[in-house]
Amino acid sequence: MKRVITTTVINQSGVLNRVTGLLMKRQFNIESISVGHTEQAGISKMTFVVNVEDERKLEQLLKQLQKQIDVLKVNDITDKAMVMRELALIKVVAPPAVRSEIYSIVEPFRATVVDMSKNVTTFQVTGDPEKIEAFIDLMKPYGIKELTRTGVSAFVRETQKARTPQLNIL
Repeated sequence: MKRVITTTVINQSGVLNRVTGLLMKRQFNIESISVGHTEQAGISKMTFVVNVEDERKLEQLLKQLQKQIDVLKVNDITDKAMVMRELALIKVVAPPAVRSEIYSIVEPFRATVVDMSKNVTTFQVTGDPEKIEAFIDLMKPYGIKELTRTGVSAFVRETQKARTPQLNIL
């Protein structure tokens, strides 16, 4: 089962290495990771998506993360109402003959063109991981030259309602 864990940390050298090292030591595979500054100077937030098969191991991991000296807060937000987004850049083979066909597929995803050459168009798409997966699947028949994804960024919504657990990330 995939879990979304957020960690608020002091932004200084070595913190990311210590946190990911702890995950590696406990044999958690990081499916996705994103790190960035927060609204507070000197504070960053890490968002991890990890595959967890044993709830006891997850509890132990959360406790050990909280004990890290540079870690201020740890939350497993998987079962909470959350805002979750990811960004992907996708280079698609798009010669002039099929561009209009590709653009008709791209439009419902609100993807934007960020670069274009004679036969290749680069799209930027943002949204939840399922949306990005769906976009990638639709672009595969045209030929994906290159693809990169940022990893999930997420936080809990202000208004909490019960959420049915269903998380199909990446």
